[in-house]
Amino acid sequence: MKKLKKQNTTAKIALFAGATALMSLAPQVHAQSSDALIDKLVDKGILTTKEAQELREESDQDFTTAFQAKTGTPDWVSGYKFYGDFRGRYDEVASTDGNKNFESRDRFRYRLRAGVIVSMKDNMEVGFSLTSGDSAPTTGGYGGGGGNPLSNTSTMQDNGTKKNVYIDTAYGKWTALNSDGWLLSTTIGKMVNPMQFTPMVFDADWTPEGAAVQGGYTFNDQHAIVVNGGAFVEDQEVGGADTGSMRAPALFTGQAAWNANWTQRLGTSLGLGGYTLVNQANLTTANVPYINQGNSRTAVAAGGKPAGSLINNYSPIIGDASATYKLDSFPLYPGAFPIKVSGEYINNVAAIQGSNIQGENNQGYWLGVTFGKSGTKRTWDITYRYEYLEANAAYDQLVDDDNGAYYQYAPNGGAAGYYGGTNIKGHMIKANYSITDSLTFSFTCFLNELIDARLNTGTPPTGEPKNSSIHAMADLTWKF
Repeated sequence: MKKLKKQNTTAKIALFAGATALMSLAPQVHAQSSDALIDKLVDKGILTTKEAQELREESDQDFTTAFQAKTGTPDWVSGYKFYGDFRGRYDEVASTDGNKNFESRDRFRYRLRAGVIVSMKDNMEVGFSLTSGDSAPTTGGYGGGGGNPLSNTSTMQDNGTKKNVYIDTAYGKWTALNSDGWLLSTTIGKMVNPMQFTPMVFDADWTPEGAAVQGGYTFNDQHAIVVNGGAFVEDQEVGGADTGSMRAPALFTGQAAWNANWTQRLGTSLGLGGYTLVNQANLTTANVPYINQGNSRTAVAAGGKPAGSLINNYSPIIGDASATYKLDSFPLYPGAFPIKVSGEYINNVAAIQGSNIQGENNQGYWLGVTFGKSGTKRTWDITYRYEYLEANAAYDQLVDDDNGAYYQYAPNGGAAGYYGGTNIKGHMIKANYSITDSLTFSFTCFLNELIDARLNTGTPPTGEPKNSSIHAMADLTWKF
């Protein structure tokens, strides 16, 4: 009987091997065809689930061995993952209160990102990605020549000039612990932001440089704790009298979150964290890209600080919470339909208290609701959010640069115009529809105005300035 069972198994394996060999003669057959064939043999009862898993493992091992032999890849490399996306965008900014000084702006733009992650034995990982992007602004004396840290988007202009490609991420990662519910990993280099704060705190395109630690513990299927921390370099030391000390501006940040699934329908998240800027005297408008507006800065050199220095310190405390409820179904939506209510609050406890118009203004918040979740074919979502972010609540050069308003009076010695950053209140409406698994259409609209149009303008202007604006973006994004 055992001999007969062994013969049957051998016959099954021979059948699979023969089919695989036939597929290998046709280069156009996708690599996943073997998995599809195995699934079909299981459905037909020719293979058991265990036998199917053994065949998959043998197939993967044979492929890895052949790939290493052909490419010279070291045997400690266990896999590669290639990924990326392309996005085409129409972008328009215009006045909503009839301001004749506000020149409307419309742009056609695109973004290309591509990267690879190399997995290695002993839970090691190296990754890098490249991105398109325009150069960072050079106003204020900054001449770094790099890309905009808050944007990966290139503008169609200048008679079709060749566009820049930048390093978006380049990092090494070691996952020291990933078992029995525990997770602990460390990353160094230029990385996807490990912190889970929203764009009110960190722009989604910002990829910090430095070191990070991520950890957590999963108690069970219902409760988990996540802890993140980072030490990021903001700029290099720029010299001065005290050259013997470490004066490079840096950002230290930490965060803890409790994620809970109370039922199959209801889930919640509660987080608390913050960051602190150190040696921020060197973060002047002349030393780093000056993109956003809002923070109070010195107009002229005084008290040992050069012009364009931050007046306030920045050590905000940040809290966030969300609750998600899933309906069994919803019209025009396939599958379970999630509804998410969420919010975030920030208070810069290090801001100057009780001073003049240049101080305080140190709090912010947003509240919003999201219906649905896009990402797979025919799924969609709609989000509404109201945000109120005072001028000195957060370091303005790190927050969302798309969420802005119009400065009729030139701030901080600059020029009048539309800027993202802090000192902004208003509404955001966003809708996504996934046409296919790889293609998603998005529409985003910001309806904003300045909280205080006279802030940081030197001599407060007379009259009521007009600063209400609309920023609308329509995107098509292909992911691969």
